[in-house]
Amino acid sequence: MLIISTLTIIGAIMSVPTTLGFVLHDVARLMRKRFEQRSRHIGLTRSQWHVLAILSKNEGIYQKGLADLLEIEPITLVRLLDKMEKRGLIERRPHPTDRRVTQLFLTPEAVPLLEVLRGVGAQTRAEAMADFTPQQEQQLHDLLTRMREHMLHACDQPVDVNAEVSHG
Repeated sequence: MLIISTLTIIGAIMSVPTTLGFVLHDVARLMRKRFEQRSRHIGLTRSQWHVLAILSKNEGIYQKGLADLLEIEPITLVRLLDKMEKRGLIERRPHPTDRRVTQLFLTPEAVPLLEVLRGVGAQTRAEAMADFTPQQEQQLHDLLTRMREHMLHACDQPVDVNAEVSHG
């Protein structure tokens, strides 16, 4: 069995390049980790919380549409929804005019839970931005929003493989 010391791991982490992409990924990972630490007692996974959050703004959506918004495969969503329905957090209702479509709604039991989870999210963001001024918070938000818009636009464009840089 191989035993790796904490110092070896820290050394490996410190040698990772600190490009913007790495930093953004690491901050997002750590925020998810902290959110999960704070919400573990509630008994929902981060994926289930994400479903609740998106569904709260899109009640009546059909399963395929929700899977698209969550950027997950429909079969993955079905498993999540099955667990959440058993727990009494969501309900599936047949579409009034199309028998092939099932609409999704939050149950009254989900609403207070959603508020608790939003509070956990606010606490996590507050920890992440503990020494930021309100102006710095707004500036970070604005810059990241612009970056997201640029990347959404870029992802809609074809990639010119001849112009791509080749790496070793």
